[in-house]
Amino acid sequence: MEFFPDGMHLRLRNRKHGTYLHADEDGVYVSLTLHRASLNTAWQVHRVLRSGGDYVLLHSAAYGRYLALSPEQVSLVYVGHRAVQGVYESPEQDDVLWEAVWVDDEGGDVLMLHASNRLLRAAPWNPLLNSCVFVDIDNAGAMMHWVVEAIPLRPEPPPLPAVTPLPIGVVLWRKIVYMRADDHGNFDPLARRTYDFSGRSLNQLTGDLANQLREPFHRITLCVRAGSHGRLTPLAIDLPSNQQAMEIIVLTTMSPAASVLRHPNVDAP
Repeated sequence: MEFFPDGMHLRLRNRKHGTYLHADEDGVYVSLTLHRASLNTAWQVHRVLRSGGDYVLLHSAAYGRYLALSPEQVSLVYVGHRAVQGVYESPEQDDVLWEAVWVDDEGGDVLMLHASNRLLRAAPWNPLLNSCVFVDIDNAGAMMHWVVEAIPLRPEPPPLPAVTPLPIGVVLWRKIVYMRADDHGNFDPLARRTYDFSGRSLNQLTGDLANQLREPFHRITLCVRAGSHGRLTPLAIDLPSNQQAMEIIVLTTMSPAASVLRHPNVDAP
């Protein structure tokens, strides 16, 4: 799997539909979309060795959560499982483990083989809706074939999005668990603090944490960690539209730890 080097950013484009694997804004599900230039279609590779196997994990560049297998099958009729966004909490966890296998043809496609011996596949395309993504044992032909598109990096982090209020009548609260890291990215998990945050605005969250830490707004960089074994993902867009708690690691802007963060250039051709 040398074509999935650790740390690279990529898109997975479905060969059958020409659509991209997409981390949905609800922070839970995964779908297919035609919209290419989005952090929600960018995934970062996290390589793991487990029991002699070399696995690929993919975490979303949007929300940091990992491409995972839902534990429940879709229905009594269809035994496939949904692909979801999950957390990586345990070194023994296998719902986030994948292998990339070359398709034996001239197209250069890959199959994404889950540790359960199921394959990532598209559902039949619906142009009016984002189409579901399943993990299934049945042969679905080109709906199981994925084209890997490498994403180049930005030379510097993108600016934070402007504050966008929630629609009138919408109330959204979530618990923020945050830890302050040193210049090298080290932090004490026991020194966590929590508070309740209203809304989705990354700009507002940054301001809140700057006030709580008594630091200048532009001196801090926020990363999300999806589980105790998850890698840090720099936050660059507003938070998902759910009420799940988020774990935030606060880095010092321009510190060695912040300087090694990778930012995919999703607008590149």
